[in-house]
Amino acid sequence: MTDVWEPTAVADRETAVAEAAARLARAASDRRPCAPVRDLLGPDDIGLAYAVQRRVVGARIAAGARVVGRKIGLTSPSVQRQVGVDRPDFGVLLDDMDVTALPAVPSGRLLQPRAEAEIAFVLAADLDTADLDLARVRSAVGYAVVALEIVDSRVAGWDIAITDTVADNASSGLFVLGQRAVGLDEFEPRDVTMRLHADGRLASEGDGTACLGDPLAALLWLARTAREFGDPLRAGQVVLSGALGPLVPTPPGTTVRAEMSGLGSVTAAFTPQEASEAQEASDAPEVPQVPAVPEAPEAPAVPAVPEAKEHG
Repeated sequence: MTDVWEPTAVADRETAVAEAAARLARAASDRRPCAPVRDLLGPDDIGLAYAVQRRVVGARIAAGARVVGRKIGLTSPSVQRQVGVDRPDFGVLLDDMDVTALPAVPSGRLLQPRAEAEIAFVLAADLDTADLDLARVRSAVGYAVVALEIVDSRVAGWDIAITDTVADNASSGLFVLGQRAVGLDEFEPRDVTMRLHADGRLASEGDGTACLGDPLAALLWLARTAREFGDPLRAGQVVLSGALGPLVPTPPGTTVRAEMSGLGSVTAAFTPQEASEAQEASDAPEVPQVPAVPEAPEAPAVPAVPEAKEHG
């Protein structure tokens, strides 16, 4: 039986990608969340959703943004339950998402943000070979830092299926990196414990095993997936490896602080409401219109999540 949500004809698929990308771009530009895009893409056509993501990200790159890394989303069971999705995904990090150097996180650039504490890996070597395994991934990591990812959804009420979040660049928003760089010879990512406070109160906690059993297993999944998509991870890129605990809402004026054993802490203060309103008119970067592009090709099958193994 044919899935009634599936746009099977090439023309239908092209139209679905174009309309979904335009809807998400308009939501970002207007600062108003939109309806889910699964009415255009179907609830589980991952290839079509990544075609939308490539178009949305491509428009931002064409407007001057620069790729600085990737993010892995939906790695924690608690986060999967929070948003109703049952598998990981990935998105692209652009230079204008990094707000580490700013005195405060610009709330005016966000619609319905939530914070999550993660381990960020900075790569010292490309991950572009066919023989990728945990040992190869481990050797490619230059260092790690504690990080706050501020996820955001252009879809109203976070009413998302997997195709909605993939199309929306894995619900990417902004990120803040800690200052203490730690090598993998100094700590074990899966053994990290995390506590995330919001306005001085404990709001989320977890450990490294919440991230696909091991944040390095999450990195391996991403490395294999990115290579299959023809855009492998490169030296110098930042990889946000995934949440170690539940998401925490961060409305304007919130201050969050993440603490991780072995990695230290990172704090982010969100601008208050009045500053957010001013930013909407001045500080927020213009969201480019999504141009027409050639036919969206079928995406390769996404590799299975690797099993986390004991490190010897």
